[in-house]
Amino acid sequence: MKVAFGGTFDPLHDGHKKLLKRVYELSEGGGEIVIGVTSDAMARACRDREVRPFEARAADLQRYMHEKYGVQARVVQLHDRYGPTLDEDFDYIVISPETYPIAVKINELRKARGKKPIAIVMVEHVNAADGGLISSTRIKAGEIDTHGTPLHV
Repeated sequence: MKVAFGGTFDPLHDGHKKLLKRVYELSEGGGEIVIGVTSDAMARACRDREVRPFEARAADLQRYMHEKYGVQARVVQLHDRYGPTLDEDFDYIVISPETYPIAVKINELRKARGKKPIAIVMVEHVNAADGGLISSTRIKAGEIDTHGTPLHV
């Protein structure tokens, strides 16, 4: 199985890890995992906060996937929302609720190119201990840590 997943991943947190677990499960432990990581330019354009360099974010993901699951994920740099999903064949694309419309658009563009659709697998968000979502924005703002533990009492 060949599975696609993408994001900015700064920092890598428990919400990302839930998604990556599903990516690994869908790959059946021996398939190809392709993780798109936003380029520095794309990350700056999409975020109103500082983002670590692509190389550091990509290395964190590769290290995590190797240490946690014993797999070598292929990390590709994203310069747009679609990455290799328009040209390469994938069995699955793993997304969070807010990226569902992007996955639908990918399949529309694939159809226009005469390619088969990619099965969309949505994974729900992970809540922090305070009931809000675990997100990189909240972590960078100092509200929670990467596990969703509130940092202010």
